[in-house]
Amino acid sequence: MTTPKSNDFSEIVRGRRSIKKYDPTVKISKEEMEDILTLATTAPSSVNMQPWRFLVIDSPEGKAMLAPLARFNQTQVETSAAMIAVFGDINNFEKFEDIYGKAVEEGHMPLEVKEGIYKSFSGYFETISREEMEDVVLVDGGLVSMQLMLAARAYGYDTNPIGGYEKDKIAEAFGLDKERYVPVMLISIGKAADTGYKSVRLPIDQVAQWK
Repeated sequence: MTTPKSNDFSEIVRGRRSIKKYDPTVKISKEEMEDILTLATTAPSSVNMQPWRFLVIDSPEGKAMLAPLARFNQTQVETSAAMIAVFGDINNFEKFEDIYGKAVEEGHMPLEVKEGIYKSFSGYFETISREEMEDVVLVDGGLVSMQLMLAARAYGYDTNPIGGYEKDKIAEAFGLDKERYVPVMLISIGKAADTGYKSVRLPIDQVAQWK
């Protein structure tokens, strides 16, 4: 794994800006992108099913396909090192054995615990409605997306989360099953070409209560 450029958590969090223009000459290697995504996927998820799926769009051909689907975000598409489309996999329970079998193999839990978890949740995943599962994967997808943006900053890059794109068309445009993969957001990533804008946050006494 390549080494992050910063471990200063406060600077990573407080220095984050939504960057819309990037240095188009800066590229991110597949190895470094995999390291950023690996850090991102340490995020929590419901039943640890990790329903997030990433489509890293960094080729000229891929960006050309994406451009008409992200009409109001052309600068990010054109100048970023990559655009990452985050999806939630409706059929995420198919990965149960991959996740929990490995956990048993590595000694993180006994086999009987794994079997108990499967027994407890297999029925739930078989009967949960699509609407309910979409809610689950959107929450989990939001968690991994935020962690991805912070991981990117640790590696010296900046990002912009994007919700304004053709969500009903993006999966099919890139050959994915649109019934299975729910769009969460687009994230542009690259080397910032400007400093972005500082923004106001509501004070805690307006957003938090103690009882």
